[in-house]
Amino acid sequence: MILPRSTILAAVLTLASAVSGTAAAQGFFERLFGLRPLPPPPSSIPQQNRPLPPPPPGVPGVPPTGWTPESGLPEGPMQPSGPAPARPVAMRAPTEEAILGRDLKLNGTAGSLRIDRTGQGALRAQITLAGTKISQPTESCSAKLGGGEPIPLSSPSRAEGLSRYELQIPACPIAFDVVEGAVMVAAPAEACVIQEADCQAEARGLWGPDPASILPRAGEFEQARGAADRAVRENYKALTQRAAPQSVRPIVAEQAAFSSEREQVCRSYAREGAHSFCNARFTEARAVTLAARLGLLQQPEAQAARPQPQRPRPPPVSEAPRQDFNPYHYR
Repeated sequence: MILPRSTILAAVLTLASAVSGTAAAQGFFERLFGLRPLPPPPSSIPQQNRPLPPPPPGVPGVPPTGWTPESGLPEGPMQPSGPAPARPVAMRAPTEEAILGRDLKLNGTAGSLRIDRTGQGALRAQITLAGTKISQPTESCSAKLGGGEPIPLSSPSRAEGLSRYELQIPACPIAFDVVEGAVMVAAPAEACVIQEADCQAEARGLWGPDPASILPRAGEFEQARGAADRAVRENYKALTQRAAPQSVRPIVAEQAAFSSEREQVCRSYAREGAHSFCNARFTEARAVTLAARLGLLQQPEAQAARPQPQRPRPPPVSEAPRQDFNPYHYR
């Protein structure tokens, strides 16, 4: 006998209402239709009040169980340390010996500058500027300052670690700083106008050797630039760490100006990309300036006067009297 569908549904509803709670009804339907019951949600699993196991030994930043700090500080994970302190680099001031008696040229190609020492120890310079004619700007010209005669240099002054000299010439007063094997002309900022020579010429920039003479030393200049870059970074970091909060911003602005000025000056030096002479000397000058502000400038005079440690001499070897050796003679 086949029961009608309405009778079956009535029986199912009657049995379902007899079970209290939503969970019981769900279980009834699962058993009725052969479904596998779903696992209970994680929140319904009873948690036992058991303490968490201690972390395994050797976990970085977590002290082992039962460890008590000797200083009395509360336990906890190790805090990351702050930025590493700067390691300032001491620098040696360049001397004039590397430029005496040598022909230096602006950017390695223009003009001529030669510095010599007199018998009394004073310095004098002969300088020729290369530029364009005032009357005909399309034509080149050259002007010998001081009529081509040696011009005495002023007494050196320390421009933050570098030796600075001046040439007192009314038409073109020049001031330059001595770097290793070259000079950096810092003044005048504008082009010099020499009326008697009908010439207008620039003097500002790096006066150094001819590029052909320094190309074999390109590897040396690359290493020097790398060392100078590291010295600039460390000395700049140390200077900002020691400075007052209101003095940090000018130091940062000066460092940014140094990078742009180096790019502007050295891109004009002949074949700079092949030897890096200008970048090396310009960066070394900056490192010397920062070292002077930090009080880490080494003076060449002090180094020369410092007594050098002497190695102990070995005692003289006394020559023993010669004796004839007889292998068959026993005492």
